[in-house]
Amino acid sequence: MMHKSLVALAVVLPLAAYADPVDTSTVEVRGHYDNGVGTSNAASQGAVTAELIANRPALRPGELLEFVPGVIVTQHSGDGKANQYFLRGFNLDHGTDFATFVDGMPVNMRSHAHGQGYTDLNFLIPELVDRINYKKGPYYGDEGDFASAGAAHMTLANRLRENTASVTLGENRYVRSVVTGSAPLGAGNLVYGAELGHNNGPWVEPEAFHKSLGVLRYAQGASDDQFSVTGMFYKGAWRASNQIPLRAVQSGALDPYGAIDSSDGGRTSRYSVSATMRKRSSDALFQANAYLVQSSLTLFNNFTYFLDDPENGDQSRQTEKRRMGGFDVAQTWFSHWGGVDVSNKVGVQGRYDYLSPLALYATHNQQTLRTITESRVKEGSLAAYLESTVQWRDWLRTTAGLRYDRYRFDVNSNIAENSGKVSAGTTSPKFSVVLGPWARTEFFVNYGEGFHSNDARGTTVHLTPKEREPIDPVTPLVKTRGAEIGARTEFLPGLQSSVAVWKLRSESELVFSGDAGDTSPSRGSYRSGIEWNNHYIANAWLLFDLDLAYSRGRYTEHDEVGDYIPGAIGKVASLGATVIDLGPWSAAFQMRYFGPRPLVEDNSQRSATTAIAYARVGYKFNRRWTAQLDAFNLFDRQVSDVDYYYASRLPGEPAEGVNDIHYHPAERRSFRLTLKAVF
Repeated sequence: MMHKSLVALAVVLPLAAYADPVDTSTVEVRGHYDNGVGTSNAASQGAVTAELIANRPALRPGELLEFVPGVIVTQHSGDGKANQYFLRGFNLDHGTDFATFVDGMPVNMRSHAHGQGYTDLNFLIPELVDRINYKKGPYYGDEGDFASAGAAHMTLANRLRENTASVTLGENRYVRSVVTGSAPLGAGNLVYGAELGHNNGPWVEPEAFHKSLGVLRYAQGASDDQFSVTGMFYKGAWRASNQIPLRAVQSGALDPYGAIDSSDGGRTSRYSVSATMRKRSSDALFQANAYLVQSSLTLFNNFTYFLDDPENGDQSRQTEKRRMGGFDVAQTWFSHWGGVDVSNKVGVQGRYDYLSPLALYATHNQQTLRTITESRVKEGSLAAYLESTVQWRDWLRTTAGLRYDRYRFDVNSNIAENSGKVSAGTTSPKFSVVLGPWARTEFFVNYGEGFHSNDARGTTVHLTPKEREPIDPVTPLVKTRGAEIGARTEFLPGLQSSVAVWKLRSESELVFSGDAGDTSPSRGSYRSGIEWNNHYIANAWLLFDLDLAYSRGRYTEHDEVGDYIPGAIGKVASLGATVIDLGPWSAAFQMRYFGPRPLVEDNSQRSATTAIAYARVGYKFNRRWTAQLDAFNLFDRQVSDVDYYYASRLPGEPAEGVNDIHYHPAERRSFRLTLKAVF
């Protein structure tokens, strides 16, 4: 699951790569990383190119985010559902506090049926991803909701070097067929991709995950003057392999790959159209994108079995149908003030979500028993930001920014007391200092404030949906404050290394629980940590990388139940090696590790350690034909993807249930063979 960068090309970009430069010259960069000295405003900022993406095996599309150093991507409930994400001391659930974009379209779904910030990347064809630009921390004026821990911007290719068709076969009836290509059309290129896939997984009840997706994109122009329009569609359906109680497995009553409620599952769809524009002159840069998305999701989950309803069980159906539209427009001016190079950027962003219905139902064997809550939600936001970058000296650059976000929530609920309208706004200052380079080494100081929005239903709630008991509304926008110091060096030939020490404070860990249908406010939190990333080119065909991260998370307000944050990840490591172009052969090995985590506030229950290796061997028969063999969980480790600790009830157990660890096992060792043809 770890697809950490194993290759770093020691290159120096103009300031244009990330900071909207004063220098308007352009440099074409080829390699796996664009993380050289002079390319960013923070040690934890960087980019990954298509070459690296093509060289890494992936168990699931969501694992593209593991190219971001320190990110862990797992799964706890079926491949058709959004992944579980971890970064910088956060259990990000399905995406909260990590913002993800594809060609300018936000992937995080706010006020989602299953969880705030829900980030499902199953609609992506990895072969079409050209670049991943990543940032960590709330230090950037153009990043808003969900970006406190970080953000990743994926861009699709405007032209492909080759037209390809591939078929992948694997164990457990895994089949994936993909066609991608591009062709000249008018002044630009038509880029296309289509994929069909099926997978049963190792589960006793076959997952039967089936998906179909396609992309059609028209792009014209070069990097400084380009335009694109993209249409995408995705449909998927599956049976869920949810987390299971440890006690049932240890007693022999349940197979480790079994399920308590075999009727859990889901189906989803996503259709979108988007457009991007970038136009640059000698003294200005204009950037714009706009998008329309229509999506739907239905999930059947039973996480507590017979705790609430001993007769029918606790299965619920979470449903949403969404229409979303938005835009992002920015203008940058480059100038010289008193001999000092200056760039000033102004941006405006807007988004509107309409959800009807957004609902939670009690079900049994996917049959509806009663309505718990059903709402129609309208959520709109508008943001404006300013950024000014000044190159004071050859060795000193500063970026100062200010952002303002305004939200409006409109909820019409079947529970009259939970209907209402709420507005909220927040201001977020940003500041960065870059010192150097000296001896191919530069230093960074960063500070910024950010936020994440809460579920619209939580902002107007007055009665809990299930028990109809009084409850206070939650804060609409939760403030965060972060700081970081770091360094990046290319002092040793072939080695690119960066280190960052960071901290992040959140006013509240407020989370809307889609499974329960209500909101649970918690205390403020404080996280801190250190990251060390290394990429080394040993020679033309052998490359290594090593990424290490450690973080510590605690609640800031003491409580007798304990001050540990459940699920807060601590230690993360990845190690890899890549062999490229060794005659007709290529190969890769990578291992990812994430350490134990507290599962309850007093740290009396902790998760197990997880370490999993992937490997790939490739052979190029000729210019047209290539074969690849991928191995996942190479050493067949019996580890878990995710762990929770809560009360559930199996038949015959006490009415109050049993507190236990509930875990989702990592898939056992499996192999996949890909045959690819160039046409």
